[in-house]
Amino acid sequence: MKYQILEHKADIKIKIFGKNLKELFLNSLSAIKEILNPKIKSPKEKIERKIKIKSENLSFLFMDFLCEINYLSEIHKEIYEKIKFKKLSEKEMEAILEGKRVEGFSLQIKGVTWHNFEISQKKNKTWQAKVLFDI
Repeated sequence: MKYQILEHKADIKIKIFGKNLKELFLNSLSAIKEILNPKIKSPKEKIERKIKIKSENLSFLFMDFLCEINYLSEIHKEIYEKIKFKKLSEKEMEAILEGKRVEGFSLQIKGVTWHNFEISQKKNKTWQAKVLFDI
């Protein structure tokens, strides 16, 4: 399972899973894609966008990543489906996002919140994060 959409009265709460940290970041893109439900312009056309993020720790890095994805999707009318990591640590990442241009989204994420946010590595070395999106 890549992610799970959890019950929430007003917003959208998700739990994201990953065998490793890279997969956790990648699976968050799948969750965002489902939430936004984009109308893809040209399915065969692919776009790439470079991102570089430095943060205080892993929690901030993950949240900054989600905020950046939301911002870039909204500004450029794009949805991201893959990540080519050039660098990933607990404080920084450098990557190329791969995705598609969209005509629009069925839903808008107003923001990524810190409310009940969690990110952790489990005993079996897998990763998990819980995030609440303000819609």
